[in-house]
Amino acid sequence: MSEKVPMLASGYEALKSELQQLKTVERPSVVKAIEEARAHGDLSENAEYHAAKEKQGHVEARVIELEDSLSRATVIDPSTLKGDTVMFGATVTLLDEDDKSTVYQIVGVEEADLKQGMISYTSPIGRAMIGRSVGDEVEVITPSGEKYFEIEKVEFK
Repeated sequence: MSEKVPMLASGYEALKSELQQLKTVERPSVVKAIEEARAHGDLSENAEYHAAKEKQGHVEARVIELEDSLSRATVIDPSTLKGDTVMFGATVTLLDEDDKSTVYQIVGVEEADLKQGMISYTSPIGRAMIGRSVGDEVEVITPSGEKYFEIEKVEFK
């Protein structure tokens, strides 16, 4: 049995869109590039051919990866959840040791984007927060050492 992959509806749609783009635009474009490079003759010293074949490998690998993630996806709508315990989909406000506040939403691996404040449930800070509640102190081991946070607020939006 394959493991389910939790994700938000927006993440699911983004993956579907990327897969569609790869299948309808990238794949045909790479096939055309390979055909054109083949027409130039000797394949052993044909840089365009080798570059196109390499790109084709990357495209096909990503298609397989996306199809796998989408087939195992469990779409979670955070607005249907409630409580003060951190779980997938929660938007969590943390206070660091200097009382500086940071907000993160716990999302799936494919959706994580630190610049957008979206962290994976498998990340060190995500794992440290899951199951904890408002007022709990969370210890996170980072490359720069241990950091401590207090969970100030848990929301589901």
